[in-house]
Amino acid sequence: MLDIKFIRENSDKVREAIKQKRDHADLDKLLKLDEERRALVQKADNLKAERNRVSDQIATLKKSGQDASEDILKMRDVSEQIKQLDEGLRSAESGIHEIQMQIPNIPHESVPIGTSERDNVLVREWGKKPTFDFEPRAHWDLGPELEVVDFERASRLSGSNFVSFSGAGATLVRSLINFMIDLHVRKHGYKEVWVPIILRREMMEGTGQLPKLEEDMYRIEKDDLFMIPTAEVPITNLHRDEIFDVEKLPIKYTGYTPCFRREAGSYGADTRGLMRIHQFDKVEMVKFVRAETSYDELELLVQNAEEILQIFNLPYRVMTLATGDLSFAAAKCYDIEVYAPGIDRWLEVSSCSNFEDFQARRMNIRYRPDKSAKPQFVHTLNGSGLALPRLLIALIETYQTAEGTIIIPEPLRPYVGLDVIK
Repeated sequence: MLDIKFIRENSDKVREAIKQKRDHADLDKLLKLDEERRALVQKADNLKAERNRVSDQIATLKKSGQDASEDILKMRDVSEQIKQLDEGLRSAESGIHEIQMQIPNIPHESVPIGTSERDNVLVREWGKKPTFDFEPRAHWDLGPELEVVDFERASRLSGSNFVSFSGAGATLVRSLINFMIDLHVRKHGYKEVWVPIILRREMMEGTGQLPKLEEDMYRIEKDDLFMIPTAEVPITNLHRDEIFDVEKLPIKYTGYTPCFRREAGSYGADTRGLMRIHQFDKVEMVKFVRAETSYDELELLVQNAEEILQIFNLPYRVMTLATGDLSFAAAKCYDIEVYAPGIDRWLEVSSCSNFEDFQARRMNIRYRPDKSAKPQFVHTLNGSGLALPRLLIALIETYQTAEGTIIIPEPLRPYVGLDVIK
Protein backbone atom coordinates (compact mmCIF):
# COMPACT_ATOMS: atom_id res chain seq x y z
CA MET A 1 0.00 0.00 0.00
CA LEU A 2 1.24 3.47 -0.83
CA ASP A 3 1.37 6.15 1.85
CA ILE A 4 -1.53 8.61 1.53
CA LYS A 5 0.88 11.56 1.82
CA PHE A 6 2.98 10.14 -1.03
CA ILE A 7 -0.16 9.72 -3.16
CA ARG A 8 -1.26 13.26 -2.40
CA GLU A 9 2.13 14.78 -3.26
CA ASN A 10 2.85 12.52 -6.28
CA SER A 11 -0.58 12.04 -7.82
CA ASP A 12 0.73 12.24 -11.42
CA LYS A 13 3.34 9.55 -10.69
CA VAL A 14 0.74 7.33 -9.06
CA ARG A 15 -1.67 7.85 -11.95
CA GLU A 16 1.06 6.84 -14.40
CA ALA A 17 1.87 3.70 -12.36
CA ILE A 18 -1.79 2.64 -12.46
CA LYS A 19 -1.72 3.07 -16.24
CA GLN A 20 1.62 1.28 -16.71
CA LYS A 21 0.45 -1.71 -14.68
CA ARG A 22 -2.86 -1.81 -16.54
CA ASP A 23 -4.73 -1.46 -13.25
CA HIS A 24 -7.80 0.50 -12.22
CA ALA A 25 -8.25 2.74 -9.18
CA ASP A 26 -10.34 5.89 -8.71
CA LEU A 27 -7.51 8.23 -7.80
CA ASP A 28 -9.64 11.36 -8.22
CA LYS A 29 -12.17 10.05 -5.70
CA LEU A 30 -9.39 9.17 -3.26
CA LEU A 31 -7.89 12.67 -3.48
CA LYS A 32 -11.31 14.22 -2.95
CA LEU A 33 -11.96 12.01 0.09
CA ASP A 34 -8.52 12.86 1.45
CA GLU A 35 -9.29 16.58 1.14
CA GLU A 36 -12.63 16.06 2.90
CA ARG A 37 -10.94 14.01 5.63
CA ARG A 38 -8.38 16.71 6.36
CA ALA A 39 -11.11 19.37 6.50
CA LEU A 40 -13.14 17.22 8.90
CA VAL A 41 -10.08 16.66 11.11
CA GLN A 42 -9.47 20.40 11.28
CA LYS A 43 -13.10 21.15 12.18
CA ALA A 44 -13.21 18.37 14.78
CA ASP A 45 -9.93 19.54 16.35
CA ASN A 46 -11.21 23.09 16.59
CA LEU A 47 -14.47 21.98 18.20
CA LYS A 48 -12.63 19.69 20.63
CA ALA A 49 -10.45 22.63 21.66
CA GLU A 50 -13.65 24.67 22.12
CA ARG A 51 -15.20 21.87 24.20
CA ASN A 52 -12.14 21.77 26.44
CA ARG A 53 -12.28 25.53 26.91
CA VAL A 54 -16.01 25.47 27.75
CA SER A 55 -15.55 22.54 30.12
CA ASP A 56 -12.92 24.52 32.03
CA GLN A 57 -15.24 27.52 32.08
CA ILE A 58 -18.12 25.41 33.46
CA ALA A 59 -15.89 24.07 36.20
CA THR A 60 -14.87 27.63 37.14
CA LEU A 61 -18.48 28.84 37.21
CA LYS A 62 -19.62 25.91 39.36
CA LYS A 63 -16.73 26.42 41.74
CA SER A 64 -17.75 30.07 42.24
CA GLY A 65 -21.44 29.15 42.62
CA GLN A 66 -22.53 30.80 39.35
CA ASP A 67 -25.11 29.49 36.85
CA ALA A 68 -23.42 27.34 34.15
CA SER A 69 -26.57 26.05 32.40
CA GLU A 70 -26.03 28.14 29.25
CA ASP A 71 -22.49 26.86 28.87
CA ILE A 72 -23.61 23.28 29.50
CA LEU A 73 -26.14 23.55 26.67
CA LYS A 74 -23.44 24.98 24.43
CA MET A 75 -21.12 22.10 25.28
CA ARG A 76 -23.80 19.54 24.45
CA ASP A 77 -24.27 21.19 21.05
CA VAL A 78 -20.52 21.14 20.45
CA SER A 79 -20.31 17.47 21.49
CA GLU A 80 -23.07 16.55 19.02
CA GLN A 81 -21.24 18.37 16.22
CA ILE A 82 -18.04 16.50 17.12
CA LYS A 83 -19.92 13.20 17.02
CA GLN A 84 -21.25 13.96 13.53
CA LEU A 85 -17.79 15.01 12.33
CA ASP A 86 -16.24 11.80 13.72
CA GLU A 87 -18.83 9.72 11.87
CA GLY A 88 -18.03 11.57 8.64
CA LEU A 89 -14.33 11.08 9.32
CA ARG A 90 -14.73 7.32 9.74
CA SER A 91 -16.68 7.15 6.49
CA ALA A 92 -14.03 9.15 4.61
CA GLU A 93 -11.18 7.05 6.03
CA SER A 94 -12.97 3.84 5.08
CA GLY A 95 -13.38 5.09 1.50
CA ILE A 96 -9.74 6.17 1.34
CA HIS A 97 -8.52 2.79 2.60
CA GLU A 98 -10.69 0.91 0.11
CA ILE A 99 -9.21 2.82 -2.83
CA GLN A 100 -5.67 2.72 -1.39
CA MET A 101 -5.87 -1.08 -1.40
CA GLN A 102 -6.58 -0.97 -5.15
CA ILE A 103 -3.60 1.21 -6.09
CA PRO A 104 -0.57 -0.81 -7.31
CA ASN A 105 3.02 -0.30 -6.28
CA ILE A 106 5.16 2.19 -8.22
CA PRO A 107 7.55 0.47 -10.67
CA HIS A 108 11.22 1.13 -9.96
CA GLU A 109 12.90 3.56 -12.36
CA SER A 110 14.98 0.70 -13.84
CA VAL A 111 11.89 -1.31 -14.90
CA PRO A 112 11.36 -1.26 -18.69
CA ILE A 113 8.15 0.34 -19.91
CA GLY A 114 5.88 -2.05 -21.80
CA THR A 115 2.38 -3.42 -22.04
CA SER A 116 2.98 -7.18 -21.83
CA GLU A 117 5.53 -9.99 -21.42
CA ARG A 118 6.68 -9.29 -24.98
CA ASP A 119 8.34 -6.16 -23.62
CA ASN A 120 10.34 -8.00 -20.93
CA VAL A 121 14.09 -7.49 -21.27
CA LEU A 122 16.71 -10.25 -21.37
CA VAL A 123 19.34 -9.76 -18.64
CA ARG A 124 21.49 -12.85 -19.20
CA GLU A 125 21.49 -16.46 -20.37
CA TRP A 126 23.32 -19.38 -18.81
CA GLY A 127 24.20 -22.78 -20.28
CA LYS A 128 23.65 -24.32 -23.68
CA LYS A 129 20.50 -25.96 -24.91
CA PRO A 130 20.95 -29.75 -24.94
CA THR A 131 21.31 -31.63 -28.21
CA PHE A 132 19.97 -35.14 -28.85
CA ASP A 133 20.63 -37.81 -31.46
CA PHE A 134 16.90 -38.62 -31.27
CA GLU A 135 13.70 -36.62 -31.21
CA PRO A 136 13.22 -35.42 -27.59
CA ARG A 137 9.81 -36.16 -26.14
CA ALA A 138 7.50 -34.12 -23.93
CA HIS A 139 7.17 -34.80 -20.21
CA TRP A 140 3.46 -35.60 -20.60
CA ASP A 141 4.46 -38.68 -22.62
CA LEU A 142 7.56 -39.72 -20.69
CA GLY A 143 6.09 -39.34 -17.19
CA PRO A 144 3.05 -41.61 -17.61
CA GLU A 145 5.06 -44.23 -19.56
CA LEU A 146 7.53 -44.52 -16.67
CA GLU A 147 4.63 -44.52 -14.20
CA VAL A 148 6.08 -41.58 -12.27
CA VAL A 149 3.42 -38.99 -13.21
CA ASP A 150 -0.30 -39.72 -13.35
CA PHE A 151 -2.67 -37.18 -14.87
CA GLU A 152 -5.74 -39.38 -15.41
CA ARG A 153 -6.18 -40.74 -11.89
CA ALA A 154 -5.52 -37.32 -10.34
CA SER A 155 -8.21 -35.83 -12.60
CA ARG A 156 -10.67 -38.44 -11.36
CA LEU A 157 -9.86 -37.37 -7.80
CA SER A 158 -10.04 -33.59 -8.17
CA GLY A 159 -10.81 -32.59 -11.74
CA SER A 160 -8.65 -31.38 -14.60
CA ASN A 161 -5.23 -29.80 -14.04
CA PHE A 162 -4.40 -31.80 -10.94
CA VAL A 163 -1.57 -34.35 -10.88
CA SER A 164 -0.24 -37.19 -8.75
CA PHE A 165 3.25 -38.66 -8.59
CA SER A 166 4.18 -42.24 -7.75
CA GLY A 167 7.25 -44.39 -7.25
CA ALA A 168 10.42 -42.66 -8.36
CA GLY A 169 8.34 -39.63 -9.39
CA ALA A 170 7.14 -39.04 -5.83
CA THR A 171 10.67 -39.62 -4.55
CA LEU A 172 12.03 -37.12 -7.07
CA VAL A 173 9.58 -34.43 -5.93
CA ARG A 174 10.44 -34.98 -2.26
CA SER A 175 14.17 -35.09 -3.05
CA LEU A 176 14.08 -31.80 -4.96
CA ILE A 177 12.32 -30.08 -2.06
CA ASN A 178 14.88 -31.38 0.43
CA PHE A 179 17.80 -30.53 -1.85
CA MET A 180 16.67 -26.93 -2.37
CA ILE A 181 15.86 -26.34 1.31
CA ASP A 182 19.25 -27.74 2.32
CA LEU A 183 21.05 -25.50 -0.19
CA HIS A 184 19.27 -22.34 0.96
CA VAL A 185 19.82 -23.11 4.64
CA ARG A 186 23.33 -24.53 4.63
CA LYS A 187 24.94 -22.40 1.93
CA HIS A 188 22.79 -19.30 1.46
CA GLY A 189 22.09 -18.62 5.13
CA TYR A 190 18.28 -18.78 5.19
CA LYS A 191 16.31 -20.00 8.19
CA GLU A 192 13.84 -22.79 7.46
CA VAL A 193 10.22 -22.26 8.47
CA TRP A 194 7.13 -24.46 8.29
CA VAL A 195 3.93 -22.44 8.02
CA PRO A 196 0.13 -22.85 7.73
CA ILE A 197 -1.30 -23.10 4.23
CA ILE A 198 -4.80 -21.84 5.13
CA LEU A 199 -4.90 -18.14 6.03
CA ARG A 200 -7.24 -15.37 7.09
CA ARG A 201 -8.32 -12.69 4.63
CA GLU A 202 -6.15 -9.95 6.16
CA MET A 203 -3.02 -12.05 5.58
CA MET A 204 -3.83 -12.23 1.87
CA GLU A 205 -4.44 -8.49 1.87
CA GLY A 206 -1.11 -7.94 3.60
CA THR A 207 0.98 -9.25 0.71
CA GLY A 208 -1.27 -7.76 -1.98
CA GLN A 209 -3.05 -10.87 -3.28
CA LEU A 210 -6.35 -9.33 -2.17
CA PRO A 211 -8.51 -7.64 -3.20
CA LYS A 212 -7.17 -7.82 -6.77
CA LEU A 213 -6.66 -11.58 -7.20
CA GLU A 214 -9.54 -13.11 -5.22
CA GLU A 215 -10.95 -14.73 -8.36
CA ASP A 216 -7.77 -16.81 -8.65
CA MET A 217 -7.83 -18.04 -5.03
CA TYR A 218 -9.33 -21.15 -3.47
CA ARG A 219 -11.55 -19.84 -0.66
CA ILE A 220 -13.19 -21.71 2.21
CA GLU A 221 -16.39 -19.68 2.27
CA LYS A 222 -17.78 -20.81 5.64
CA ASP A 223 -14.73 -19.50 7.50
CA ASP A 224 -13.58 -16.88 4.97
CA LEU A 225 -10.18 -18.58 4.80
CA PHE A 226 -7.92 -18.96 1.78
CA MET A 227 -5.64 -21.73 0.52
CA ILE A 228 -2.30 -20.04 -0.09
CA PRO A 229 -1.17 -19.33 -3.68
CA THR A 230 2.45 -19.12 -2.49
CA ALA A 231 4.42 -19.44 0.76
CA GLU A 232 5.26 -15.75 0.38
CA VAL A 233 1.94 -14.98 2.09
CA PRO A 234 2.31 -16.83 5.42
CA ILE A 235 6.08 -16.31 5.68
CA THR A 236 5.94 -12.55 5.13
CA ASN A 237 3.00 -12.22 7.54
CA LEU A 238 4.99 -14.00 10.29
CA HIS A 239 6.27 -10.60 11.45
CA ARG A 240 3.05 -8.63 11.09
CA ASP A 241 2.87 -5.67 13.53
CA GLU A 242 6.46 -6.16 14.68
CA ILE A 243 9.39 -3.75 14.99
CA PHE A 244 12.90 -5.13 14.40
CA ASP A 245 16.17 -3.89 15.82
CA VAL A 246 18.32 -2.92 12.83
CA GLU A 247 21.09 -5.37 13.74
CA LYS A 248 18.68 -8.27 13.12
CA LEU A 249 18.33 -7.34 9.45
CA PRO A 250 18.42 -8.85 6.94
CA ILE A 251 16.12 -11.65 8.04
CA LYS A 252 16.02 -14.49 5.50
CA TYR A 253 13.53 -17.37 5.50
CA THR A 254 13.00 -20.34 3.26
CA GLY A 255 10.14 -22.80 3.39
CA TYR A 256 8.28 -25.44 1.43
CA THR A 257 4.53 -25.47 0.95
CA PRO A 258 1.99 -26.82 -1.49
CA CYS A 259 0.38 -23.92 -3.36
CA PHE A 260 -3.13 -23.57 -4.77
CA ARG A 261 -4.31 -21.46 -7.70
CA ARG A 262 -7.46 -21.58 -9.75
CA GLU A 263 -5.54 -20.19 -12.74
CA ALA A 264 -8.74 -18.46 -13.80
CA GLY A 265 -8.66 -17.44 -17.43
CA SER A 266 -5.74 -19.75 -18.34
CA TYR A 267 -6.40 -21.66 -21.52
CA GLY A 268 -4.65 -23.38 -24.38
CA ALA A 269 -1.34 -25.24 -24.55
CA ASP A 270 -0.12 -23.87 -21.20
CA THR A 271 -2.61 -26.11 -19.37
CA ARG A 272 -1.21 -29.38 -20.72
CA GLY A 273 0.85 -31.71 -18.53
CA LEU A 274 2.61 -30.00 -15.62
CA MET A 275 2.60 -26.58 -17.26
CA ARG A 276 -0.18 -24.98 -15.23
CA ILE A 277 -1.76 -27.03 -12.47
CA HIS A 278 -4.03 -26.05 -9.58
CA GLN A 279 -1.97 -27.61 -6.78
CA PHE A 280 1.81 -27.54 -6.95
CA ASP A 281 4.87 -27.61 -4.71
CA LYS A 282 7.25 -24.72 -4.24
CA VAL A 283 10.22 -23.74 -2.12
CA GLU A 284 10.10 -20.03 -1.29
CA MET A 285 12.68 -17.47 -0.17
CA VAL A 286 11.58 -14.35 1.74
CA LYS A 287 13.69 -11.44 2.97
CA PHE A 288 13.11 -8.52 5.36
CA VAL A 289 15.78 -5.88 4.72
CA ARG A 290 16.74 -2.24 5.22
CA ALA A 291 15.51 0.14 2.54
CA GLU A 292 19.00 1.16 1.39
CA THR A 293 20.10 -2.45 0.76
CA SER A 294 16.96 -3.89 -0.84
CA TYR A 295 18.08 -3.80 -4.47
CA ASP A 296 21.43 -5.40 -3.65
CA GLU A 297 19.47 -8.05 -1.74
CA LEU A 298 17.27 -8.59 -4.80
CA GLU A 299 20.32 -9.41 -6.94
CA LEU A 300 21.53 -11.90 -4.31
CA LEU A 301 18.05 -13.46 -4.17
CA VAL A 302 18.14 -14.06 -7.94
CA GLN A 303 21.61 -15.60 -7.67
CA ASN A 304 20.39 -17.99 -4.95
CA ALA A 305 17.61 -19.21 -7.26
CA GLU A 306 19.91 -19.44 -10.29
CA GLU A 307 22.41 -21.63 -8.46
CA ILE A 308 19.95 -24.52 -8.34
CA LEU A 309 19.66 -24.57 -12.12
CA GLN A 310 23.44 -24.27 -12.47
CA ILE A 311 23.98 -27.25 -10.17
CA PHE A 312 21.63 -29.33 -12.33
CA ASN A 313 23.23 -27.92 -15.51
CA LEU A 314 19.88 -26.71 -16.84
CA PRO A 315 20.08 -23.81 -19.31
CA TYR A 316 18.08 -20.77 -18.29
CA ARG A 317 17.65 -17.07 -18.87
CA VAL A 318 16.88 -14.12 -16.57
CA MET A 319 14.32 -11.54 -17.68
CA THR A 320 13.45 -8.14 -16.21
CA LEU A 321 9.68 -7.78 -16.28
CA ALA A 322 8.23 -4.77 -18.04
CA THR A 323 5.68 -2.57 -16.30
CA GLY A 324 2.72 -4.24 -18.00
CA ASP A 325 3.85 -7.70 -16.83
CA LEU A 326 4.82 -6.63 -13.31
CA SER A 327 2.65 -7.86 -10.45
CA PHE A 328 0.35 -5.55 -8.51
CA ALA A 329 2.62 -5.38 -5.43
CA ALA A 330 6.11 -5.53 -6.97
CA ALA A 331 8.37 -2.55 -7.64
CA LYS A 332 10.73 -4.71 -9.69
CA CYS A 333 10.79 -8.38 -10.66
CA TYR A 334 13.13 -10.79 -12.41
CA ASP A 335 11.76 -13.97 -13.95
CA ILE A 336 14.07 -16.97 -14.28
CA GLU A 337 13.05 -19.17 -17.21
CA VAL A 338 14.43 -22.68 -17.63
CA TYR A 339 14.61 -24.35 -21.04
CA ALA A 340 12.52 -27.49 -21.64
CA PRO A 341 13.75 -29.28 -24.80
CA GLY A 342 10.86 -31.75 -25.17
CA ILE A 343 8.36 -28.94 -25.73
CA ASP A 344 10.98 -26.41 -26.93
CA ARG A 345 9.84 -23.73 -24.46
CA TRP A 346 11.32 -21.35 -21.92
CA LEU A 347 9.36 -21.88 -18.69
CA GLU A 348 9.18 -19.52 -15.73
CA VAL A 349 10.56 -21.38 -12.74
CA SER A 350 11.10 -18.44 -10.38
CA SER A 351 9.94 -14.86 -9.93
CA CYS A 352 12.14 -12.73 -7.67
CA SER A 353 10.54 -9.47 -6.55
CA ASN A 354 11.32 -6.40 -4.50
CA PHE A 355 8.15 -4.90 -3.00
CA GLU A 356 10.03 -2.07 -1.25
CA ASP A 357 7.76 -0.97 1.66
CA PHE A 358 4.47 -1.73 -0.15
CA GLN A 359 3.73 -4.97 1.73
CA ALA A 360 5.34 -3.85 4.99
CA ARG A 361 3.04 -0.82 5.14
CA ARG A 362 0.01 -3.11 4.83
CA MET A 363 1.34 -5.45 7.52
CA ASN A 364 2.94 -2.75 9.70
CA ILE A 365 6.38 -4.38 9.72
CA ARG A 366 9.04 -1.88 10.77
CA TYR A 367 12.57 -1.49 12.11
CA ARG A 368 14.50 1.13 14.05
CA PRO A 369 17.61 2.42 12.23
CA ASP A 370 18.98 3.02 15.76
CA LYS A 371 17.58 2.81 19.29
CA SER A 372 16.46 6.45 19.41
CA ALA A 373 15.15 6.63 15.83
CA LYS A 374 11.55 6.60 14.73
CA PRO A 375 10.55 3.19 13.29
CA GLN A 376 10.42 2.96 9.50
CA PHE A 377 9.04 0.28 7.23
CA VAL A 378 11.25 -2.61 6.13
CA HIS A 379 11.53 -3.62 2.50
CA THR A 380 10.26 -7.12 1.71
CA LEU A 381 11.47 -9.42 -1.06
CA ASN A 382 10.57 -12.90 -2.16
CA GLY A 383 11.50 -15.42 -4.82
CA SER A 384 10.76 -19.00 -5.79
CA GLY A 385 13.65 -21.19 -4.96
CA LEU A 386 12.29 -23.03 -7.01
CA ALA A 387 8.79 -23.95 -8.19
CA LEU A 388 8.56 -27.71 -8.70
CA PRO A 389 6.30 -28.37 -11.71
CA ARG A 390 8.36 -26.58 -14.33
CA LEU A 391 11.65 -27.61 -12.76
CA LEU A 392 10.42 -31.20 -13.09
CA ILE A 393 9.51 -30.59 -16.74
CA ALA A 394 13.02 -29.34 -17.47
CA LEU A 395 14.70 -32.22 -15.61
CA ILE A 396 12.58 -34.93 -17.22
CA GLU A 397 12.95 -33.57 -20.75
CA THR A 398 16.64 -32.59 -20.48
CA TYR A 399 17.82 -35.87 -18.94
CA GLN A 400 15.77 -38.24 -21.07
CA THR A 401 17.47 -40.97 -23.10
CA ALA A 402 16.70 -42.64 -26.39
CA GLU A 403 15.57 -45.71 -24.40
CA GLY A 404 12.87 -43.67 -22.65
CA THR A 405 14.62 -43.52 -19.29
CA ILE A 406 15.50 -40.43 -17.23
CA ILE A 407 18.98 -39.92 -15.83
CA ILE A 408 19.09 -38.40 -12.35
CA PRO A 409 21.55 -35.45 -12.17
CA GLU A 410 24.54 -36.49 -10.10
CA PRO A 411 24.12 -33.92 -7.27
CA LEU A 412 20.56 -35.20 -6.71
CA ARG A 413 21.38 -38.92 -6.61
CA PRO A 414 22.13 -39.12 -2.85
CA TYR A 415 18.64 -37.70 -2.23
CA VAL A 416 16.79 -39.88 -4.75
CA GLY A 417 18.77 -43.08 -4.19
CA LEU A 418 18.76 -43.80 -7.94
CA ASP A 419 20.94 -43.06 -10.94
CA VAL A 420 18.26 -43.64 -13.55
CA ILE A 421 14.46 -43.78 -13.60
CA LYS A 422 13.46 -46.76 -15.75
